[in-house]
Amino acid sequence: MPEKLYELPSPFEIETGTVLMLEPSWARAGELRAQLLDESYPKPFVIDDGKSRYLYFNVRLMQSEMTLKAPHDLALRYTQKMMGFLLFQPRPKRIALIGLGGGSIVKFCHRRLPGVHITAVELDPDVIALRDAFFVPPDDERLQIIEGDGAEFIEHTEKGIDALLVDAFDRTGFAPALANREFFENAYAKLSGNGVLVVNLAGDKESYAGLIGEAMHVFDDQVIVISVPDDGNHILYAFKEKYFEPRWRWLHNHAKELRARLGLDFPAFAQKMERSAKLGFARREAIRGR
Repeated sequence: MPEKLYELPSPFEIETGTVLMLEPSWARAGELRAQLLDESYPKPFVIDDGKSRYLYFNVRLMQSEMTLKAPHDLALRYTQKMMGFLLFQPRPKRIALIGLGGGSIVKFCHRRLPGVHITAVELDPDVIALRDAFFVPPDDERLQIIEGDGAEFIEHTEKGIDALLVDAFDRTGFAPALANREFFENAYAKLSGNGVLVVNLAGDKESYAGLIGEAMHVFDDQVIVISVPDDGNHILYAFKEKYFEPRWRWLHNHAKELRARLGLDFPAFAQKMERSAKLGFARREAIRGR
């Protein structure tokens, strides 16, 4: 990454502030401004409005948000709900993430789950090059960020992943290499005995309804899907544990302990999960996607 990111006053009407770009100091501001406005700029970029930093691929598709006063917190609701796997896997030893973005979940897990080893796989080297802008800690004995294809990583990595979190999008939507049964089968094989797969589903609902069906097939219908109205997303949780039967009363108590320890609204997550499971929401969405 360059020692200093190129700074440009935001040319956008709504997203005000400073644009931070992976460009040399001698780059021409006028050309960069034009590329940002006509969406031909080929790299991810950051907008800093003085309170938060946002990662964009283009101005219509915000990827990550970081509050400057609390850079290790999870600013977006969907990232908070992805941590719902802790209700079922409270003391993970190994977490893998596909898709780095601004590193929100990596930072949260690195700081709040001291006993866990984290591997994040990111296809775009320019996203990794922006890690310092989002205060992602350097690699150490507990954290490894790899440039590579997430599907290939899962195919070749060792078994025993306690939580696999997938938040991988390109400019057009969910990463195509992950949107198939083979990926879910490889994920199932590499999870530990009670491991959990968590997938952020965003964009057009029709585009990912088929994905829910594939997860239901591979994980023997042990799938819960909840909505994230604030962000327009859905979060899919798929459970490898054989004869998965959540003890909801115990989970609601456990959720209060997690809230006290980690500061996220786990009681609300547990309520949404129980309601979704009892209503068969995942099955209905999977049928819609056929």
